[in-house]
Amino acid sequence: MWFKNLQVYRLATSFNSQVPELTAKLAVHKFEPCTGSQAISFGWTAPRGNDALVHTVNQQIILRYTSEKKILPPSAIAQAVKDTVAIIEQQQGFKPGRKLMKEIKEKVIEDMLPRALSATSNTLVWIDPINGWVVIDASATGRADDVLQLMLKCIDKFPIEVLRVSLSPIAAMTDWLSKDESPAGFTIDQDTELRSSSESKASIRYVRHTLEPTEIARHIASGKQCVKLALTWSDKVSFVLTENLVFKRIKALNILTEKSKAEDEQDQRDSDFALMAGEINSMLTDLVTALCGESVVAHT
Repeated sequence: MWFKNLQVYRLATSFNSQVPELTAKLAVHKFEPCTGSQAISFGWTAPRGNDALVHTVNQQIILRYTSEKKILPPSAIAQAVKDTVAIIEQQQGFKPGRKLMKEIKEKVIEDMLPRALSATSNTLVWIDPINGWVVIDASATGRADDVLQLMLKCIDKFPIEVLRVSLSPIAAMTDWLSKDESPAGFTIDQDTELRSSSESKASIRYVRHTLEPTEIARHIASGKQCVKLALTWSDKVSFVLTENLVFKRIKALNILTEKSKAEDEQDQRDSDFALMAGEINSMLTDLVTALCGESVVAHT
């Protein structure tokens, strides 16, 4: 079981919460499906095929955030509001004002919710108390923020901080491309995006395309900076690094996927996770080094 994306955070201090204690804290916000009148619901669910809200593998902690959202197409809401307004105009002889229009829309949504379809999504969280990482498998920062908010609500004084590095990813990636030289332990792949820092925000993307140094240098000289770059670490893991230090499209390469085979499905998933945790920890350490280390923020 490999994460597809990495939103990476740091544990500011040691995290020694025991499984029973952590489980009790998460259980306060255990996921419950939407009721008929609810538009959205979220909470914690068991990351494995049992009832345990906390799963551990070699002291590594796995959690799962689940959300359910009712799907109400805006066009359907608009049509229902329009139909209701037409009836009111016919009955009362005047067009509803702004306040009444708002009430009509709210009533339409309330009536539609019990019949609406819903979409459920799961987001895995990995807490590494040994090496001090918290990683959320989310491509969008908004989803990661939702998960973090619930974690902070459940775990009092959870010691989490944003991962801060001394050299910004934009500056580093632009420098690697301009020099046609990847950092130690990494190779540059064939996907990248360059964006102008001017008001135009003009950008150019390369997808599965050989990055010609002279062509890339010309774009950089014109004022563009690298905001996304595909990299491979140690011939083991490929990913796309973004300007916000988010890792996307994580993929374990053959050298890793051929390492472990287990007969039981759950054992296989745990084995895969243990492998991922070890390799990703090393990869993150090397990437932070390539970005000139972590920056220290004074606490007052």
